[in-house]
Amino acid sequence: MEQLLPFIQEVGFPVVVTLYLLHRIETKLDSVIDSIQMLPQSMKADLPYETKKNIS
Repeated sequence: MEQLLPFIQEVGFPVVVTLYLLHRIETKLDSVIDSIQMLPQSMKADLPYETKKNIS
């Protein structure tokens, strides 16, 4: 905490909060990216497209 106080005084509270939130969001974005990259593989494992088309 003592290390953050001079940084907050130097750049301002909003900047520090923004950097903190961006750091927290990074891990969530990594999981979203992994899910999107695995989506085609999981769709191939499901029913064929023609069968899905007839069900809808």
